Amino acid sequence: MATAIDAADLVPAASTRGGRGGLWRYIVIRLFLIIPTVFILVTVVFLLMRVTGDPITAALGGKLPPDQLKARIHDAGYDRPLIIQYVDYLWSILRGDFGTTLTDHQPVIQVLLTYGAATLELAIYALIVAFLIGIPFGLIAAYRRDKWQDAVLRVTAILFYATPIFFLGLMLKLVFSVWLGALPVQGRASTSYELELQSMQNPTGIYIVDALRLGDMDAVGDVLWHAILPGLALGLLTAGIFLRLVRTNVIGTLGAQYVTSGRSRGVSEYRLLTKHAYRPALIPIVTVIGLQIAILLSGAVLTETTFEWKGIGFMLNQYLQARDFVAVQGIVIMIAIIVAVTNFIVDIVAALIDPRVRY
Repeated sequence: MATAIDAADLVPAASTRGGRGGLWRYIVIRLFLIIPTVFILVTVVFLLMRVTGDPITAALGGKLPPDQLKARIHDAGYDRPLIIQYVDYLWSILRGDFGTTLTDHQPVIQVLLTYGAATLELAIYALIVAFLIGIPFGLIAAYRRDKWQDAVLRVTAILFYATPIFFLGLMLKLVFSVWLGALPVQGRASTSYELELQSMQNPTGIYIVDALRLGDMDAVGDVLWHAILPGLALGLLTAGIFLRLVRTNVIGTLGAQYVTSGRSRGVSEYRLLTKHAYRPALIPIVTVIGLQIAILLSGAVLTETTFEWKGIGFMLNQYLQARDFVAVQGIVIMIAIIVAVTNFIVDIVAALIDPRVRY
């Protein structure tokens, strides 16, 4: 009779060298690595934004008389030596001041707070799509290894992450919005619901959360309806990566000694796949989620622009067109900090799941 076994019973215990001390040492090292990473990114962005000269000339050159332009440059301190501007900017960032936009005169941090929730919501939808498509189909590809199903899924995965996001977004709009008329072509919600969500007390900016707070299920449905195409456009990129990653790791795990032992005891292939090979194969996915956050945030610029989803990516594109390099500089640096902190959190989660990561 088949005997149920658990992977934890068959896999040799991971080394506990260092115990909690090893974990804390790993956390401290990863925390301190954030500092040089952010410092280098801030420096690179600052210097790149100065390649074309000072931000005021880039944004307002030709729009103001020379004397007014010179006065604006002097008032902003852009006529000082570059090293002094750099030190002053570093000090401003440490104080949480990312500058003020030139086009609409808003503190950059306020722009991030206002539009960041929309980008966060889109990233969550994209991750849901990635998990729902990438993991199950990765398991199928591994289970049907070298069969026609595996070949089709591998090609599909390549198409997912090789297709430019803006092109995929336009194709989705063309098919589902223009030809079929089934889904909204742009925006985060219908105008009436959007006004209702924006006028509520203490909105989070995450429309699905605010719609649930209102208790209006029609608004919830409308928000989700508008999120389908943007979520698919951004999520399929990551789904392709997850699919191939799950396939590769499950195939490797299926050849492990404890799985072979389970197979010899009569455990079914389905149980070996879904219970014993599946869970260990998810560990690498946790470790790459931090990298996927960076991809999602960079992809959000194109996705939000394509679907007029008014988040950080959409605003970044608007500021780039307006040559508002103060806003661009602040948004890019803030995104870099978010990515660095996210990678730190993911590294800690991976270390908690798999102690071997710490060494």
